[in-house]
Amino acid sequence: MGVLGLVAAACFGVDQRLYDEIAKPAVERGWRLAVTLTPTAERWLKASGEFDRVAALTDLPVRSTSRLPGEPRPHPDPEAFLFAPASAGSTAKLALGLADNQALTALCEVVGDPTVRVVVCPQLSEQQARHPAWPRHLETLASVGVIVRRIMPDQPWTGALDALHVPTTPEP
Repeated sequence: MGVLGLVAAACFGVDQRLYDEIAKPAVERGWRLAVTLTPTAERWLKASGEFDRVAALTDLPVRSTSRLPGEPRPHPDPEAFLFAPASAGSTAKLALGLADNQALTALCEVVGDPTVRVVVCPQLSEQQARHPAWPRHLETLASVGVIVRRIMPDQPWTGALDALHVPTTPEP
């Protein structure tokens, strides 16, 4: 079973839709989840009661903070990363290489690595999308192989999983 680094930011609906529309369908498609949340996404999921549901889908700890020096790495290296939903701010930081939280640190370490598929699914308003820097952020990410698929709030998020290759399970 392949390891999917599932990263989520605090965007509208993450506290109600992450489990049903991304995490559970990813597991059903054969992924082993290594979940990392932005600090605010973790707060939202805990406040809504969804954190425990997401955590129950994986045998790995759900992270939002960095480990202490000398502590072992809690997640194996994922074969792919899905950042969904990604806020406009987190997407911009990723394009600029600003790893100011554990979720962005995990992503910044693999962006540009041709052996790791990275899919970023921003959810943003039309006003945010009109910012003059936005197209350059998307171009920067695309130039190193990151697949960017915008998530519209009124559409199912499950489509974000379609940008990932289905992991293969070796024959016994």
